[in-house]
Parts: sequence; structure tokens; C-alpha cells
Amino acid sequence: MTTPPPYRLVATDLDGTLLRSDETVSERTRAALGLAAAAGAAHIVVTGRPVAWTKHILDALDYRGLAVCGQGAQVYHAGEHRLLTSVTLDRRVAALAVEKVEAETGRLHLAASRDGLDGDLLITPGYRVLEGPRPPVPVTDRSELWAEPLNKLYLQHPELDDDALAEAARTAAGGLVDVTMAGAGIVELLPLGLSKATGLSLAARRLGVKAADTIAFGDMPNDIPMFAWAGYGVAMAGAHPELKAVADEISASNDEDGIAVVVERLFG
Repeated sequence: MTTPPPYRLVATDLDGTLLRSDETVSERTRAALGLAAAAGAAHIVVTGRPVAWTKHILDALDYRGLAVCGQGAQVYHAGEHRLLTSVTLDRRVAALAVEKVEAETGRLHLAASRDGLDGDLLITPGYRVLEGPRPPVPVTDRSELWAEPLNKLYLQHPELDDDALAEAARTAAGGLVDVTMAGAGIVELLPLGLSKATGLSLAARRLGVKAADTIAFGDMPNDIPMFAWAGYGVAMAGAHPELKAVADEISASNDEDGIAVVVERLFG
């Protein structure tokens, strides 16, 4: 009789978790995920990146399964290069939320992630954007941010750090949007009620897997809802303190094969 795997779904964040600092996946981690697959468990990527900023990485990894992108807004079939579900942020609500936050913090630097497989990233003057597969589109007229459907808004402040900005945004606009922090310089406004857990639950349902049968790996506060949903949550050694506080386990860092350390133990 075949022994069932300890978990049927391995959900991994991308940046700071599955990816090393050089944006590669180690051979050890690849082998560990292969071990889980051989035991009957599926692997799913769950990232804050929108599909347009994720698909090149998935292609390079030869990843062909489902991926949850855009902080839960998008469920993407990597093998078919097809967007299965997409949730957008109400543009009037987004504009009002920015107005309320700026009433407390002063002028913000903004970026908007447009919906779709190839959605552009629009940035206002002063917004510091990380290098990515697609050059951002600078705009000077803020109305252009709301001109087409968008997944989310990014906020930056010239003086407040990320934690302080996220807290100020929650206080000012928490009844209109969800606010999360996904990495250095990445504070986001999302549709109310949306999180990685939302998208992961949709994808898991497609795979016929329940929350209790899922183990999740992450490193930032935006992974907290995913940990709350999954049966077991593992934070990387370099994770944000807020995520470590709710994790079931803290593993090694992403550069020290933190996922593999746990997966080898469970599925070996």
C-alpha cells in the first residue's frame, strides 16, 4: 500500500523564498521539489508579482503548473500561458484611497499594475522601481493610472519606511482597500478582501486539494494570509518579523535552501 504524502500541495512564494538572491533556483531545491512530486504532491508558486513580471521566471524554470500571481489577484496556467482568473481593483476606490492616505502622509510616489498577461507598470515621478522584464511606463498625469483596469497600486513615500507607510495606509484607507507589504519598497493597495490566500484557495480547489493538506513557504507580511490558510507555514530565516511570529517553523534562508531543508525532511 502506497503511503500518502504528508502534504498534497507545496505552496512557495517566489522572491526571497524559492528564488535565491540571484533569481535562480538551486539544484538542491529543484531536487527536493522533485522528491515531493514523486510522492504525489503538487508544487504551486504563489507570488505578489503580477503575471507580466512572473511568466519569464516560470518559463526559465520550465514551470508548467498553476501559479497564483498579483498577490492573489491572478491564477495563471504557466504551461498554457493562459490567465484563468483575474480580480481588478476598482479604480475610483483606488483614487479615493490614495487621496485619504495622502491626507495623512503627504504626497506619495505611485505605481499602477495594469491587468492582463502583459499589463504595463505605470510609475509617477519619484517612484523607485526594481529592474524587471518590462520597462516601466513613466506618467506625469495621475489620471493615466486609472485609465485602464489595474490589479493593484504601489505606494512609496520620500521619508516614511515601509512598515510606517503600510500602517499609515491601513489607518487611513483600510476600510476601502487591503494594504500589504511584499518586500523592500513594495507597499501595495489591493481590492478589499484579496490576499495570497484568496488566489491559493482558488488554485487548490482546481487541484482538488484542501487547506489542511497544504504546506506554505514565505518571507514577507504578504504571506501571512497564506500561512493562516495553509495547514503548515514555514518562514525563511531572513523573513520579516511579522511573518516569523505566525510561522509554524523557521527554516534556513532562501540562499541556504530553506525550502529543501524542510521538504527533504518531510518527503525523504
